[in-house]
Amino acid sequence: MMTKGLSRKQIIIPMSSKNITKFMKNSSLHIANINRSLRNVKSDVLVNFIQSDQMVITVVTSKVAL
Repeated sequence: MMTKGLSRKQIIIPMSSKNITKFMKNSSLHIANINRSLRNVKSDVLVNFIQSDQMVITVVTSKVAL
């Protein structure tokens, strides 16, 4: 699911709380890998940060991802 607010572009990923904990431990590494992959395909979209909630991870991007 993707949403676009006034100043944010978000990709919302449902995930179990156990997996969220594992994912967030290395979130900076995941951001670097995602951005490297996006640059390799010459995308204008980059990940700014990742935040977690109880059952979802929200990836905030620089532009709307299609």
